[in-house]
Amino acid sequence: MTDTTQPGAAAADGKKMMTNGATARSDGHRSPPDAGEPVLTLEGVERGFGDLTVVDGVSTRLRAGQVAALVGPNGSGKTTLLRVIAGLLPADAGEVSVAAEGPRAVGYLPQAPRFRSRLTVTETLSFYADLVEGGVSVDEALERVGLAELRDRRIEALSGGMVRLVGLAQALLGDPALLVLDEPTSSLDPAMTEYIYDVIADLAADEGTAVLLSTHDLDVSRVADRVLLLNRGRLVVDDTPEAVCAARDAETLTDAFLAEVGRGRTVQPGSGTVQDEEAGDDTAAANGGDA
Repeated sequence: MTDTTQPGAAAADGKKMMTNGATARSDGHRSPPDAGEPVLTLEGVERGFGDLTVVDGVSTRLRAGQVAALVGPNGSGKTTLLRVIAGLLPADAGEVSVAAEGPRAVGYLPQAPRFRSRLTVTETLSFYADLVEGGVSVDEALERVGLAELRDRRIEALSGGMVRLVGLAQALLGDPALLVLDEPTSSLDPAMTEYIYDVIADLAADEGTAVLLSTHDLDVSRVADRVLLLNRGRLVVDDTPEAVCAARDAETLTDAFLAEVGRGRTVQPGSGTVQDEEAGDDTAAANGGDA
């Protein structure tokens, strides 16, 4: 069991390993921490690009089996924060700590996963499985996202929604305690969106996986039990969907969102920074290799 700690800029040099009370299961999978113990802890996390501060002093905790939706205007720092948590960017200040059992602490799905078109689904996932220490089951990942019957289909023959499911299966390799998903339902039809939410809900309920997902879909309360709202890089809301709405006398999360950030310009200064240009490399980088 490991607790992966990233203390500010020092994270670029490596991660501090600590132990906690989680235990390994006899089937080889990780055992999530007790329900009361956080899987993810953020303390005063900051990240900027040049003189632009994109993430500004974010602190929160996420426990086993919880699903948290990270929402906010375009450019508010959501993708940057997720990439810091996934270890793809070092924090400039603060601490990121992930308590996990198993070969992989964090599974990451970028907003637009890209894979080699001529490879099959199985070949694609096998490539990433080889980057994870220990016996990683590609078949199990395929079963969990419902792609077992398409294992021999080439990536180029898949729909956009199916490619997203391949990305989710990749994120599940190694049975991580924390899943970090960047807009997993972006541009998908309602049926595929509902299906992905069902997979996420099952992972949280049955496996005790902690899930942090960014989204612009404010119907996300169907799966999320926490809402985290970033506004200009600051975490201004961290509560249940019901409490978020009640505190703003709002009937829906959309109404609550608009009450918090306003109805004017919704593109904030963090848009267009380097993290958007590098998004296509996230899938391989999260696994320590190149696609």
